[in-house]
Amino acid sequence: MENLKEYLDTIYPVYPQTWNILKAIFRDKKIKKGAFLIQEGKYTKELVFVKSGIIRAFYTDQAGTEYNKRFFIHPSIAGSYSSLITAGPSLFSQQALTDCELLTADYDELTGLYDQHPDLERLARKFAENYFVSNEKKEIEIVLQNADKRYLNFRKQHPDLENQIAQLHIASYLGISPTQLSRIRKKLMQP
Repeated sequence: MENLKEYLDTIYPVYPQTWNILKAIFRDKKIKKGAFLIQEGKYTKELVFVKSGIIRAFYTDQAGTEYNKRFFIHPSIAGSYSSLITAGPSLFSQQALTDCELLTADYDELTGLYDQHPDLERLARKFAENYFVSNEKKEIEIVLQNADKRYLNFRKQHPDLENQIAQLHIASYLGISPTQLSRIRKKLMQP
């Protein structure tokens, strides 16, 4: 639970009395490698904190090609944020790339605390703002940066991830083919 508090404090620290109420609504959950946290078209009611492990968020087109949108590694909040907010189906899937330990909270129970705990609502707003900025940066990178630069940014943002997941997932995230990723890596390794 302390990992969750440390993570939330980096976004916006909540009062000790709010933390005591907040931590009581989170439950431990484990999922195995390959299991889905959420599938496209399904509904979710849980906000998820990643204690350990790696989860990928991805879209699948009509031909069955998967496009990785984001990786969730400790510490981070996962789950389909749009599904939680709209109470609609998730527009993408999230799947464990490793065994994962999570903390989950019922989203309605969480938002039900906002009126009595404005610091918690402020935390949620700050989280949403950070999430928006992160998504905007990723969109700009995909459009304006070449594949080499996107790969170097990926390595800077996720220094240990490259050795923990399949290269095809990294290539998909970067919007390139695995062959192109291999060429980029080879080129960058040359003196």
